[in-house]
Amino acid sequence: MENRTVLISGAGVAGPALAYWLNHHGFRVTVLERAPQLREGGYKIDIRGAALTVAERMGILDEVRRHATDLRGSTIVDAEGKEVATMSADFFGMREGEDVEIMRGDLTRILYERTRNDVEYLFDDSIKDLRQDEGGVEVAFERAAPRRFDLVVGADGLHSAVRALAFGPEARFRRDLGCQVAIGTVPNHLNLDRWELTYPMAGKVAIVYRTRRIAEARAMFLYLSGTLDEAFAGAGWEVPRLLDDVRKSRDFYVDTVSQIHCENWANGRVVLLGDAAYAPSLASGQGTSLALVGAYVLAGELNAIDHRQAFAAYQAQMREFVALNQKLAPSQLKGMIQRGRAQLWFQLRMLRLMPKLPGKDKIVARVLEPIRRAANGIALKDY
Repeated sequence: MENRTVLISGAGVAGPALAYWLNHHGFRVTVLERAPQLREGGYKIDIRGAALTVAERMGILDEVRRHATDLRGSTIVDAEGKEVATMSADFFGMREGEDVEIMRGDLTRILYERTRNDVEYLFDDSIKDLRQDEGGVEVAFERAAPRRFDLVVGADGLHSAVRALAFGPEARFRRDLGCQVAIGTVPNHLNLDRWELTYPMAGKVAIVYRTRRIAEARAMFLYLSGTLDEAFAGAGWEVPRLLDDVRKSRDFYVDTVSQIHCENWANGRVVLLGDAAYAPSLASGQGTSLALVGAYVLAGELNAIDHRQAFAAYQAQMREFVALNQKLAPSQLKGMIQRGRAQLWFQLRMLRLMPKLPGKDKIVARVLEPIRRAANGIALKDY
């Protein structure tokens, strides 16, 4: 059978999800991960709309729901730690109905466990070089001996090595949204129980939360300019301790909040998936959903037709869905970080008054409509 051996680079969400579907369709799959073991860190992520349908078709939706964060609420505090406003976790995360919030590490573990017995996993290695010809792709690894595959998939995230090798430098495709993020696991010294605390400041915000399944907490910092230390110098509340703790974290992560815009997601026998192809950024809240849906579509098309046609069909089906979800990010980011003190004051006042406003349900519905439309912006085929 033609084009049935596939190498997937990346064992996050997109890679194992694709591995599941390719194995389901009878492909022989190898998943490569540069980390020495499965990455179980990261922040909370959302699964919405069409991605819920994909999870259900995979048979993992019930397990995903069992691992939901179960956050009960969110409180905004001031520099002294006093409550400014409190709201439900779903409202703060802009979720509704069947939407699910889960820790990224829990989802990657669910996907890994679902595929580990049927798919070859290679940890602690990465791709050094790719050489294509009419019949396949010769892959040189950093550690393992070279191997040949029919197809190679780059599902290796925002800073994709596969994309750099087969498509060109990252700078050609990355669009920074003018914000940076730092995140890591920290001690739960605030004794949070399925709760989130947010301390907004002009040009930056500090967030800490603890879900039901972890003893420790996660701290996240979003800031518009400077280094992490510069941005939060002199900040009040618990920021100094959280900064100190997060730097010591085993999974400390700092990066730009960015999107990836590629005109073409395939080059010969190499194709990109998830953040490597169309990262919408954490500000959109839709990266996981795009990864799950993209994996389903790509595998289904590869099983039905020649890889050249399959790659074109995958891109044709996903392009508008991706565009809708990427468009969410700038407006979402404006809601997450207020640039000036006047904007911050207005936002906090509105949040404080929201429960008392007449017609608040209609206001919430208007806020959620773009997310709902984007999350359901694709008609899934039945492969």
